[in-house]
This record gives sequence, C-alpha cells and structure tokens, in this order.
Amino acid sequence: MIGTGDIPPRWRFPLLVLGFVSLASGVLGGLLRVGLDWPPAPEAAPALHGALMVSGFFGTVISLERAVALGRAWAYGAPLACGLGGLALLGASPRLAYALFTLGAVALVLANASIMRRQASLESATLGAGAACWLVGNATLLAGEPMAVAVPWWIAFFVLTIGGERLELSRYAPRSPAARTAFVAIAGAIALAPCLSLVVGAVAWRAQGAALVALALWLWRYDIARITLRQQGLARYIAACVLSGYLWLATGGVALVVGGAMYAGPLYDLALHALMLGFVFAMVFGHAPVIFPAVVRVAIPYAAWLYAPLALLQGSVALRVAGDLGDNPALRAVGAAGNALAIALFIVTAATLALRGKRAKRAERGQTPVDKSDG
Repeated sequence: MIGTGDIPPRWRFPLLVLGFVSLASGVLGGLLRVGLDWPPAPEAAPALHGALMVSGFFGTVISLERAVALGRAWAYGAPLACGLGGLALLGASPRLAYALFTLGAVALVLANASIMRRQASLESATLGAGAACWLVGNATLLAGEPMAVAVPWWIAFFVLTIGGERLELSRYAPRSPAARTAFVAIAGAIALAPCLSLVVGAVAWRAQGAALVALALWLWRYDIARITLRQQGLARYIAACVLSGYLWLATGGVALVVGGAMYAGPLYDLALHALMLGFVFAMVFGHAPVIFPAVVRVAIPYAAWLYAPLALLQGSVALRVAGDLGDNPALRAVGAAGNALAIALFIVTAATLALRGKRAKRAERGQTPVDKSDG
C-alpha cells in the first residue's frame, strides 16, 4: 500500500542535502547580519536567517529523524516540505516557503501522533508538544506576523524536542513521581508562555525564560549524562556536549528573564544565540554520531578530534556573549565567525571520520583469510 512502508537510506540523503543548503545559507546570512560580508551570502539570507536555520535546516533534520523512527513513507513529506521551503526562501518566495514550513510541521505533528499511538509516554508527549509549537510558530509567519512573534514558539520547539529526547535516553535513571510532575509543569510553562506573549508581553517572555532555567536545572539533575561523563570514548563526548548545552540553556533563560519582550538588541542576540548555538548545536554535535548512522546508514566512528569543534563552539559562543554584554560589535562579529567555523569544522571532522571508517571496513572485508594449513 502506498505510503505505508519506509524508504531506503539512499533516498533519505537528498533530503539531508536540502537541509544543509539552508544551513549554509543561514550561517552566511548570520555573518552578514553582524557585518561580515565574506564569504558572500545569498541575497535573501540575512533577513531570513532565522527561518532558514529553524525550519529550513533543523526542521528538515528533526522531521527526517522522526520519519525514520516512524518508518512510514508519508512521514518523509515533512523533511521534503521543509527542505523545499528553504529553497523557496532563497528564491525570494517567503509566502510559499512559510506554507511549506507549515505543511512540514503538520506532517511532523502527525508523525509524532502516530508514534504516540504506538507507545504513549511522557517522552513522546513532550516531542509532540514541541512539534505543535513549531507548527504554531510557522503558522504565524504564514499569517503575515513578523518573525519575532514566531521566536518564542521556535524556542519551545527546540527545547521540548531536545528535552523529550534526553528524557527518553535517561528513562532508566531514577526519578521520583515529584520529579516527573515537575518536568510536566516546566514543559507546560515553556509551551504555554508564547500563548500569552501577545497579551502580557514581557511577562510571558520572562515566564518562558524562568521555565528554561528550571528545565536546565532539572535536566542537569536527572540526565544520565552526569553518569556517562565518567565513562570513556563516545559516551563521555556526548555527555560533555549535553552538559555544556545545559549551561547555555540556563544562560539564555536568564537573558529572557532580564530582558523581557525583546525583538532586537544585544541582549536579544545573547538570548537567541546562547539557546540556538550554545544549547542546540551542542546537542547536534553530541547526537550526530548516533543519529546520522540511523538516518543514512553511514557511521561516524568516535575520535578525540570531535572535541575540537565542540571547544571552538563553546569558546566562540562565550566571545559572542561577551560582545553582547559589552555591546561590542567587533567582539560579537569575532564570536559569530567562530560559530560558523565551529559548524564547518564539525561537518568536516564528521565527514572525515565517516570516510575513514568506511575505508577501514572495506579494507577489513577485503582481507584474505590466512591459510593455516601450510606448514
């Protein structure tokens, strides 16, 4: 029956490429926004930097991972719509792009609902709530609202998606019923705060910021990463990414509490990039060696070199934050350049490790067994 089976990994890779087109364009647009005009960015990229990164790139990647988890062909409509939406943005067709992003979010909501029907849990409910927030954020853009109106919804999308995934990975860690109840309350506040932003303005932004700080503390306390940090190899690397991300999650939350309703300015830049770079990209760096093989069947073997882009990411986000706190555009620009280099370095490192691992497997398969019957 059409639409009921999965699709092979070779057909997933083009969807990933579409997402990376938005990533590259969004990063270049972000550099132009801080005054760095090289390398050149597509004309539409600076103004649409946020939508390219959130829905064009992350929307494609996150919905692709969910489609693989569901194993149904129709679910791949979400990453396809988001990838094409990124191209539409670059083609100066924002209305079409927002329609495609909204369609992609609808498909992701349905995919998460199907997963919940299979196995209802707090983890899957949290992922579903995150997808619903992304849908609302994209729909506000389609309705003609400015991008700043979508930002609290996008924040909820990222935080609830990552929080749900970490909750799932840490499901065997001991948690009391009170801790579970606290998580539900915190996640609910993160999701509901954007609903109030048009009514109570700064209060809603501050409420969401406080909830982000609470979630960072909750995850730091109950995430299994605190245990796996004592291990070796990939487990320790993932834990380092995760725990460093929680520090930036708390930092972004504090900035929202202090700043209230913000639509521009240094504190706004600090809050968004502490969350989107320090938190979200740290999670991407940490989980890529696990998720990438599941999505496209290409392994990324662990190597200590993976710490290099992580260290560059953390240092450059810190520089950017320092530039925002001191209202120093030059320091902010240096931090932004470091952010871009960290992302590029991670992609190069991961690709190099994947190719090296593939060559090693080929060499292993090509070895001739030693014939021990002679002498």
